[in-house]
Amino acid sequence: MSRSVSSGEFGCGCRVRLNKGGLGGTEATVLRVSLALSQQTEVVHFQKGREASGSTPAGSMRPLEDAFAAQSTSTFIVINAWKVACKLRKDHPDARIILWLHIHPGRHNRPMAQALTAARVALICVSRSHASALRTFLLNRPLPFIDFIHNPIADDLTPDATAYDPNRLLFASSPHKGLAQVFAQFRTARDAIPSLTLAVADPGYLAWDTGPVPDGVTFLGALPHAALIAQMRRSLCLFYPQTTFAETFGLVMAEANAVGLPVLAHHGIGANAEVLGDTEQVVDGTDPDQIVARIRTWRSLRPKVAAQPHFRLAAVAKRWSVQLDLSCSAGSQTGKVV
Repeated sequence: MSRSVSSGEFGCGCRVRLNKGGLGGTEATVLRVSLALSQQTEVVHFQKGREASGSTPAGSMRPLEDAFAAQSTSTFIVINAWKVACKLRKDHPDARIILWLHIHPGRHNRPMAQALTAARVALICVSRSHASALRTFLLNRPLPFIDFIHNPIADDLTPDATAYDPNRLLFASSPHKGLAQVFAQFRTARDAIPSLTLAVADPGYLAWDTGPVPDGVTFLGALPHAALIAQMRRSLCLFYPQTTFAETFGLVMAEANAVGLPVLAHHGIGANAEVLGDTEQVVDGTDPDQIVARIRTWRSLRPKVAAQPHFRLAAVAKRWSVQLDLSCSAGSQTGKVV
């Protein structure tokens, strides 16, 4: 029987490549995992808004509507859209359906637990803390199967000999991820250490009001992935002491550590502690004195950090391969619901 991992609500796919920039963490993760799995099985992406079919190294691309037609698909993976997953069950009663969740669902989504359980849809989160938060969110309701597989970083992403600037901080996320608060903390830090600068790399997929821009800030715009990594190598740290946005994983933090860049992040929120793996990189993001003290310490002696091995693409792809039983189905078809 053919096997198909199908994808539904993924707007970028391979139409925007990693080296062209403009991809968020979810899109980059889907692209990397799809490219890895396509070495083992056929991958098909069903995309909302797509009108014509096409082919890419990460799998073939088809309109979302095609996912609901009669076909030999045996496995669907749906990104974030739980109602799409439930709708697929009606058209494919015997298929395996997985909801690959990259977000924290809002309160209006509490009915998803009962609906997904009834539709026999499993959930894969992107971190242990994400899965734990989801179980708490769905507490006192019938729970579907919930597990997690970390988002991947490239196997060859490692430190090099690039010299870093001890005055240069970097913010490399969408502005809705606490940039207004980061600006406020940077302004205070620069009052204490006037030589500090902050470079802001914004992927550009969401406009957001962040208030007045402090002195010492430079906007880099949307960077190709290689250019972003080069910016990381030049910086003292990834500056992320915001307390308002809970990362489900935090790919930019994992990539920063992989190239030797420490992250200054708030403790006790999202997946920060899980991804960073030590206490030296987390602070109280509401305490300017603690933030300034950490920057002063790092300017004198920056900590050595490294990637966690289980975040590497090879390890993550192996987890997906086991999850999808691909090891015993070499040469079979896999479609992908994103």
